[in-house]
Amino acid sequence: MRVRLFLGHGSKIRKARGKNKKLALIAAAFLTPGALLAFVLACWRLAADLSIAQGFAIASGIFSHWQVWLFLAIAIEAAAFALNRYGGSESTESPAEE
Repeated sequence: MRVRLFLGHGSKIRKARGKNKKLALIAAAFLTPGALLAFVLACWRLAADLSIAQGFAIASGIFSHWQVWLFLAIAIEAAAFALNRYGGSESTESPAEE
């Protein structure tokens, strides 16, 4: 015995693009102050090396170098920039063009 089921044609499944754009914008908003903090720590460490400021809070280890903090600041800001571009690419037209 064979049973055949005839199903109607439904709507096609489409791959959703850009599902997390709002989340990307939120993450970018939190990354920018983190990059600023890393830049301030880099300046503080550099000033401490030049004897302009008091001693740096981290005396030894990899995070005791100003180059590491500067690299982190640049990397974090680059990530924030990329997330802002991803999150803001929903509409590329200005309101006057629409």
